Amino acid sequence: MRIVVGGQVEKPEIERLIKEYGENKAEVVVKSDLEAAMLIKSGGADYYFGACYTGGGGALAMAIALLGKSQCATISMPGKPPVKGKVHTAIEQGAKAFGFTGDHKEQAVSILMDALIKK
Repeated sequence: MRIVVGGQVEKPEIERLIKEYGENKAEVVVKSDLEAAMLIKSGGADYYFGACYTGGGGALAMAIALLGKSQCATISMPGKPPVKGKVHTAIEQGAKAFGFTGDHKEQAVSILMDALIKK
């Protein structure tokens, strides 16, 4: 599985967490938002992870613009950590780009990687 990290904050830490929780089943690269979204659109990566301060703005703006809202999911927001069931539902519904707040990065990446590995 190929994962690209975009978003506005915590990129190196998100990359590290993907490698930690990925059980050696994920290749990961860090790119700008535009490059990351273009990799998903072109098939050069399978999933996009991005963080910002709201979970949906800077984390997903380019992904939404290039992929469409239906392929993007905000999985956490300030004061609202990710919920495992909602993450699984987003994946089942075809989401490829996931946005979350930087303070929820560990929980978000853990839930996402668990769900994607089991997919």
